[in-house]
Amino acid sequence: MTLTLLLDLDDTLLNTNLDSFIPAYFQSLAKELAPQIAPEKMFRALISGTRLMNESDDFSRTLEEVFNTDFYPQVNIPREELESAIENFYDNVFPTLSGLTSQKPEAKRFVNWAFTQGFRIAIATDPLLPRKATHHRLRWAGFEPEQFELVSTFDHFHFSKTHPAYYAEILGRLGWPEGPVLMVGNDMERDILPAQKLGLATYHIDGEPASRSGPEAGGRGNLQDLRLWLESTDLASLTPSFKSVDSLFGILSATPAALNGLSYDLDPLAWTNEPTPDDWSFTELICHMRDTEREIHHMQIRLFREQDEPFIPRPDTGVWASQRDYLHENGGAALKEFNDARRETLALLKDIEKNEWSRKARHAIFGPTNFLEVISFIADHDRMHTQQAWSTLKKK
Repeated sequence: MTLTLLLDLDDTLLNTNLDSFIPAYFQSLAKELAPQIAPEKMFRALISGTRLMNESDDFSRTLEEVFNTDFYPQVNIPREELESAIENFYDNVFPTLSGLTSQKPEAKRFVNWAFTQGFRIAIATDPLLPRKATHHRLRWAGFEPEQFELVSTFDHFHFSKTHPAYYAEILGRLGWPEGPVLMVGNDMERDILPAQKLGLATYHIDGEPASRSGPEAGGRGNLQDLRLWLESTDLASLTPSFKSVDSLFGILSATPAALNGLSYDLDPLAWTNEPTPDDWSFTELICHMRDTEREIHHMQIRLFREQDEPFIPRPDTGVWASQRDYLHENGGAALKEFNDARRETLALLKDIEKNEWSRKARHAIFGPTNFLEVISFIADHDRMHTQQAWSTLKKK
C-alpha cells in the first residue's frame, strides 16, 4: 500500500525563523527595487498582495495572478518594467538569505528513508512565493526540487494553506492517489487543521518527543519520531475520509483549480491525445465534466431545493462523448465553461443550512440517500475524472 506524504518545508524540513526571515526578505527586495519603488510603497503593496493571496478562494486565478493584480497597480509600475530586477533578485540576492535558515540533518535522513519505502512525496509548502524562491529554500534544506513529485508554488496553485481546498488541489495535481495520505507540518493553523478538515491524517512536528499518536488525534513529535510512528502504524488507517461538508467543499473548489493547473502550458496535441482507443482525451474528459455539471449536478441540487424527498435521476452520460463529438471541441473553452458551471454549483450550495444536509431522497442508482451523500457522489465523480485526466496526460 503506497503512502502519499505531503511535507511542509519551513520548520518541518528546514529550520526557518519566519519572524526574522520574512522581514529580511522584504527588506532585501525593497532595497533591490528601490531605484524604481519607494520602500514604504513596496512594503504596503507586498503586505496587501500577500493578504489577498491568503484570502483568495478563486479557483480560476493562480495566487501569482491574485498578487500581481493587486501589487503592480499599487506601485504604479507595469510588471514588464520590474521583471528583470525581480528576476535578478531571486537569482542573485534571495540566495544570500540562506544564512537565516539551517538544515535539519534528521530531515534528510527521514526523506531518504521515505523514498526507500516507495512513498510518494510532495512538498506542501505554502504557495505564497515564486518557484525560484521555493526551490532555493529546498536546496538550503539539502534537497533538489526534482526529487519530489510536486512542489507547490504561487505560479501554479490557487489557494493558500489556510484553505482545505489547498490540500485537495495538491492531491488533484498528484492524480488523486488512492490509499493512505499523511500531511506533515509544524503549524496547527496552516498545516494540521485545514488538512484535517479535508479528511486527511496529520502528523504535527513540534520538536518535542512524541506525546501521542493515532490517526484520530493525529501523530505528534519530531522527525525521528515520525519514522517510528509510521513503522508502527497500520498505513490503511491513514486513508482519507471525504464525507464531511468541509471536505466536500474543499474537493468541489479544488477540482477546477487542479484541472487548470494540469492544463497550464499544455501542448495542443495533448488536449486531444487518446492513449488507447478506450481512453477519453483530456478535452473529452473536460467536456464530460462540464456537461455533467450543467445538466446533472445542477438539476440534482435544484430538486432538493424544490422537493421534500426528491427522486434523483442519473441519466447515462457515457454516450455523450461520441454523440456530442467532444473530441473536436475547443478544450480550453470547455475548461473555462466547466469553471463557470462549478462556480454556479458552489453558489447553489453555499447557503445550505446545517439541517438540510441530512434531507432524504431516493437515488436512481444508489437507492435511499440524503443530500450530503448526493453531493459526495459529485465529489467522487470529480476525483475519478481528475485521476483519469492526470493519467491521460502522463501517457501523452
